[in-house]
Amino acid sequence: MDAIAIIDFGSQYAHLIANRVRRLGVYSEVLLPDASLAEFKKYKGIILSGGPQSVYEHGAPTIDPKVFELGIPVLGLCYGHQAIAHLLGGKVTPGETKEYGLAKLVLLKKIGIFEGIRDHSQVWMSHGDTVTKMPPGFIHLGKTDDCFYAAMGDPAKKIFSTQFHMEVTHTQHGMEMLHNFLKICEVKYEWNTEKFLEQKIVEVKKILAGRKVFLMVSGGVDSTVAYALLSEALGTDFVYGLFVDTGLLRKDEDKKIEIALRGLGIQNFHIFNGRKRFLGALKGVINPEEKRKIIGDMFLKVQAEAVKKLKLNPEQWVLGQGTIYPDTIESAGTKYADKIKTHHNRVPEILELIKKGRIVEPLAQFYKDEVRHLGEHLGLPDEIVWKHPFPGPGLAVRILCAKKTEIPEQSADTQTSINKYLRPWNLEGTILPIQSVGVQGDSRTYRRPLAIWCGRHSFDKLEQISTALTNRYWELNRVCLLLTPGEIKTCEVVAATLTEKRVKVLQELDDIVMNFIEENGLLREMWQFPTVLVPLLINGVKKEAVILRPVCSEEAMTANFYKMDFDLLKKLTAKLKPHVSAVLYDVTNKPPGTIEWE
Repeated sequence: MDAIAIIDFGSQYAHLIANRVRRLGVYSEVLLPDASLAEFKKYKGIILSGGPQSVYEHGAPTIDPKVFELGIPVLGLCYGHQAIAHLLGGKVTPGETKEYGLAKLVLLKKIGIFEGIRDHSQVWMSHGDTVTKMPPGFIHLGKTDDCFYAAMGDPAKKIFSTQFHMEVTHTQHGMEMLHNFLKICEVKYEWNTEKFLEQKIVEVKKILAGRKVFLMVSGGVDSTVAYALLSEALGTDFVYGLFVDTGLLRKDEDKKIEIALRGLGIQNFHIFNGRKRFLGALKGVINPEEKRKIIGDMFLKVQAEAVKKLKLNPEQWVLGQGTIYPDTIESAGTKYADKIKTHHNRVPEILELIKKGRIVEPLAQFYKDEVRHLGEHLGLPDEIVWKHPFPGPGLAVRILCAKKTEIPEQSADTQTSINKYLRPWNLEGTILPIQSVGVQGDSRTYRRPLAIWCGRHSFDKLEQISTALTNRYWELNRVCLLLTPGEIKTCEVVAATLTEKRVKVLQELDDIVMNFIEENGLLREMWQFPTVLVPLLINGVKKEAVILRPVCSEEAMTANFYKMDFDLLKKLTAKLKPHVSAVLYDVTNKPPGTIEWE
């Protein structure tokens, strides 16, 4: 079968490229850049991924330049674009302006991968370095306002590259560009999801060799599809589910999940009440990475106790997880990837069990859109397949914690500069004294959000302003629109940790939000709607603030904030207002902000 090789330089999107190629009907495999030339010769085309490092730094991942002499078509994306320039005689330097998010591509020549593509289109950027000189023989193919060499190519050698990420959905004609590259590769279109499922079932049977699976189930799409796939491969008697109530779920979620699982005919599972255990372990913890690690460790302890209580022979059973690929890549699960945040199913103890062959993860190479497709193919109902994703650590990563002494000093110069930048837009703003996790240039950030208010702008205009602010000011990785009150006069951060009281507050706020979007038919319009509780007292009101973070995405590696109708948003704000000191709306795309705040 014809195949395309994806060379993984540590990009958050390396496997997403593979996903997109498979979607187009061509088999793809992910390789490390140190693969041999003999290995590369097996493929009809090679795609170089992005990555978090700089190509000119000592020890940065690279590829044998002889790859470009094999006569095999090559496509470079982001870091791959820079690697091509660096290795073939061009030049790469730190960019004067960092680009994270949307940009407008202007095509200069419509050849090769750009055949049939519009002259002007939207693309997705995530980079700090830039190509400042093309290699000999290359043609300048496209530019943006902040990136002169946004695309280049050597058509004679069938080498093309772009600074932008054509693999993400936010690049308007990205799939067409990829399809053009596949045509240059002259591949046969022989791949589909059904073949992938057949292959995965054979693989699972071979890996387990008669052993049974003890699977952590949550009622979400990933673990439910994993359960269905394993049952299809092994039979229901060989799969046992454990549902753990951590006390960090949505309001009444434990009851809803049990009803849903029983409704699917899943009887072979056990419910464990771990509320006191999890909250006790998280007492006094502030750091988001530490929270995630503690929760991951506690899941393992609970699982071990359940295995012992149920008298399951460890030689006959292995642990199953509904891990999907974004969990792996964001946890620095590939050689050159940067850690964005540790997922509970990627703590060190889990990684050690994986090495020992004690864990099976049938969905580990899949993205959410592929998981949904598999779920439909396996006959699962829409209410499961299209359920909003919910993080494994639950509300723990939607309740920000803080110690006053640990909040960094706010830069007065930066605030003054931001005020000056906002003035022509008739906006005011303040840097909030909290931090959240972001992803910029394939690397993790832990920086401040900015709250803005006053201006009456459309969400399209706010998106432009948000992108410009996070590109311009390195201290920021998010921008939020203040919905109520009308302005921020004072903003006090309070010392706060994870407590049962704060969990209940967020459960009520989250319940208001989820009921509202369901009643107004918005569930299928968005990917996910995190509601975030933050320890800020605005204008002296002795209640915490809440941040709304609805997003649109297909695979969670990139996302746009959801642009809710302002009349509906006004009604939702009115429902939340009595319970909080302020309501803010996150108008940040991913990148630079992650979907969850922690």
